[in-house]
Amino acid sequence: MQTTQVVAHRGSSEAAAEHTLEAYELALAEGADALECDVRLTRDGVLVCVHDRKVNRTSDGRGVVSTLELAELSELDFASWKRRGRDPLLEAAWDEADLDPERHSVLTLERLLQLALDSRAPSGRPVQLHIETKHPTRYGGLVERSLVDLLERYGLARPISRSVSPITVMSYAPTSLRRVHRMAPLLPTVYLMDRVPVRYRDGGMPFQVSAAGPSLTILQAHPGFVDRVHAAGKRVHCFTANEPAEIEHLLALGVDAIITNHPRRARRLVDARAAAPPR
Repeated sequence: MQTTQVVAHRGSSEAAAEHTLEAYELALAEGADALECDVRLTRDGVLVCVHDRKVNRTSDGRGVVSTLELAELSELDFASWKRRGRDPLLEAAWDEADLDPERHSVLTLERLLQLALDSRAPSGRPVQLHIETKHPTRYGGLVERSLVDLLERYGLARPISRSVSPITVMSYAPTSLRRVHRMAPLLPTVYLMDRVPVRYRDGGMPFQVSAAGPSLTILQAHPGFVDRVHAAGKRVHCFTANEPAEIEHLLALGVDAIITNHPRRARRLVDARAAAPPR
């Protein structure tokens, strides 16, 4: 029986600044099976891991990601905002990060991809990378084209099957998932949802989609949705569960992946359930 995947949401983003190398290295140390990131294109065509349209919230700079070049983004500090009110017990970790600017600079998708390829999950398999394409964007389909081109360079755009792919692409935008499917039909995809459209409430998904990606709120209100999706032959990846009761609820429902800001906590609960004797 396959255990539920622990997917680190923007890295170990409760403990460290989201989308920084530091956050992802910590997630790996905490036992994540997969790393999740959001990607946007810079003005000079580089995919970077930034959630918001602007850098204002998560850096010491200002501006729209798509209007800035990588060199400009690289001058910004993407970790200092997280240090406000920091726990004194984390001082040593922050000091270490200060000595290595790469760990709190803007993170390119290529650098994160290299980190994932060099790492192993608790299962012994390579760490997976779950990539969310952000839309709307001024670059439209160029985001997906750039993503597939990058994966092609690393030999990852054409896995033998979806079940063994180390890459999963996620989006709220069905058009994004259709573009990915046309260019790389064996890459698994996840349709993210804050609400379930009426036509998919029976558990069915668009044919090119491998998994439903409902929010935690959806599954709290409609727990039977998991069984309906599974009956339709699709997986369920749920976001974002952080509290122990939330994680336990999703494990009881049998979701396939839990996206969390607390990979250490989720790892402990997933492993405890896997080790428990059958009822």
